[in-house]
Amino acid sequence: MALPTLTPEQRAEALKKAAAARTARKELRDSIARGEQTIPAVLDRAKSDTIVGKTKVADLLKSLPGYGPAKVSALLEQTGIDASRRAAGLGERQRQALLDALK
Repeated sequence: MALPTLTPEQRAEALKKAAAARTARKELRDSIARGEQTIPAVLDRAKSDTIVGKTKVADLLKSLPGYGPAKVSALLEQTGIDASRRAAGLGERQRQALLDALK
């Protein structure tokens, strides 16, 4: 299926919207890194907040102090969560397994 042809104005608007979403996700990760937000609280908002919902779980975990790519990969493998899974796509059992593993 071919992508629709956008006018220059539509393309500029889409680029602006995408940049705003990336900035919001970065601010979310930064607030987790600073300890202003917790993973359980963020995951509770995943279904209702599109910014949180579209953020990859691995990126949220990497924001935690002391969690790098290796530790996050091991944690996701242990809980049975795919590395490309987004926060809104977590099932209740996956979410609970992740929260239990983080304790």
